[in-house]
Formats: sequence, C-alpha cells, structure tokens
Amino acid sequence: MKIDIIGDVHGCYHELRELTMKLGYEWSTGIPIHPEGRMLGFVGDLTDRGHHSIKTIATVFELFQRDSVHYVPGNHCNKLYRYFLGNNVKILHGLETTVAELSALPPKERNRYRDMFIELYEQSPLYKVLDHGRLIIAHAGIKEELIGKQSNRVKTFVLYGDITGEKNEDGTPVRKDWARDYKGDPWIIYGHTPVKEPRILNKTANIDTGAVFGGKLSALRYPEIEVVSVPSTMPFVEEKFRELE
Repeated sequence: MKIDIIGDVHGCYHELRELTMKLGYEWSTGIPIHPEGRMLGFVGDLTDRGHHSIKTIATVFELFQRDSVHYVPGNHCNKLYRYFLGNNVKILHGLETTVAELSALPPKERNRYRDMFIELYEQSPLYKVLDHGRLIIAHAGIKEELIGKQSNRVKTFVLYGDITGEKNEDGTPVRKDWARDYKGDPWIIYGHTPVKEPRILNKTANIDTGAVFGGKLSALRYPEIEVVSVPSTMPFVEEKFRELE
C-alpha cells in the first residue's frame, strides 16, 4: 500500500491544501485525490487553534465517505466529540476557536458539521493497523505490548501519550519518551508532541511539526519513509515545541 500520513492539522486548511498538492494530490473535485491511487492518512487533531477547523472536518469526512482516507482521532478530536455530545467540557486549549467557527453558522449548518464529525469519530478506530501489520497510525503513538489490544489504558496512551499523571510547570502532562525504547517491527506513525523536525527513531516517526504554532505541516510517505513538509502561515511560538533527543 502507498499512503501519505499527515501530522496534526489543527485547522490549518491552507497548509493542508498546499501539502497535499506538493504530494501530487489533485483538488479538481473539491477534495484531494491522487492520480496514482495513493491515499491520505491523518494522525488526528484535525481541529482547534487554526483558522479553518470546519473546512478541515468537511474535507476529511468527504474522503472518509469515499473510503479514501485512514483517520484516527487525537485528544482534540475526542474533546470535540464530547462537546458535540453535549458533555461538560472546558472550551479551552484551542476548542474555543472551533466553537467560534461553529457559532457563526446557522443552526442547520452547525448541526450538519456536528453530524459529520460524530459519524467520522464513531466509525474510526483508536489506532489503525495497516499493510498486514507492518504500519500503525496512532495519534500519540502506541507501545509494542499494547498493539492489538483495546482498553482504557490503550485509549489513554493513543490519545495522550505515555503520561505519568504528573504535570509540567505550564500545566501540561509529563510524557515519557516511549519511542526511545520501542523495539517492535511495525512502523508507528504518530504526532501529538510538536517537534521542529520530524523525528524518526526505532521505526517510529513523530510527524507533528507544529503547523498551528508556526512550524510546518508534514507528511510521511509510506512505504518510502520520506518526509514532505510545507511551511506554516501561523505565527511561530517557540515554547510550544519540544526538544527530543
């Protein structure tokens, strides 16, 4: 299989268009389709913080309807899903931008996007095992011993990473560097932790290059294991990037 897996988009729709065109996708039908049959993959966090979250939802949903995408949810996707269900979630950490976009729409239109996203979320697995077990897409990654399992522990790991329960000074969860100890055979492609350059280590690839924080939007081409990126149009926010060895 040939797939182009894109890091955390966070509503950066212009960068998404530019990146997919650079990868050879054509938008003549209104969505990115590759003339040679390559497919897109998304590691989650489609929305929040960027300017065009609902356009991003609509694009991925239409690809999903055509069975032309591999999508897994991220923690921001999970929070938006719970918001759409009417759960009591805090409209912070980027969700406020998506809610503002939705609030500007007429109720009928707002409900249409709600229904789209709920269907996309509910019909997508927490992580995807592809290419006969040789490739795994998971938002924050997955440990080797968790592959093939479904549990609350797995859900927490793939959405939030290898968290310890402790907090950093800025209030964000402390995350262990699980990729450094990964010894598995499948490639694991993930995002969640913004890094200035894609980090490829032990058959893992972190491709969240912080598009929404002024970095880049990146894709990993599989099976080639080549990275393709486009620069962000957003302001650069140095403190949002994590330095990994």
